[in-house]
Amino acid sequence: MEIFKIIGIGLLTCFLAIIVKQSKPEFYIFVLISGSIILCLMVLDKFSSILIYFSKIFEKTKIDSSVFLTILKVVGIAFLSEFSASICADTGNSSIGDKIIFAGKIIILFLSIPIITNLIDMIIEILP
Repeated sequence: MEIFKIIGIGLLTCFLAIIVKQSKPEFYIFVLISGSIILCLMVLDKFSSILIYFSKIFEKTKIDSSVFLTILKVVGIAFLSEFSASICADTGNSSIGDKIIFAGKIIILFLSIPIITNLIDMIIEILP
């Protein structure tokens, strides 16, 4: 199973980071970032499968493609915010990571306004 590979790479990255932090602390963050990137690349093909699946759903339902793109942007911002905040926490700067997550949530809310507006309009049309 792929999850065991992911767990293995994650644990190996942690162990390497501990060893590197003791002997060469200046390379500690590079070990963490490298391991994180490897883990992200390992699940990239799963993400592309998800995109294809959602694309088919939007084609069948005839929902506007801008909604699909907005949802992709929201998911991307959420992932990138969490990833960046985790790196900040790893370096001992969790307060900066919290600000990144907060900013990501504000941007997600901003991007969601057209979708929320469309949803409200659809509800108003349905009501007598």
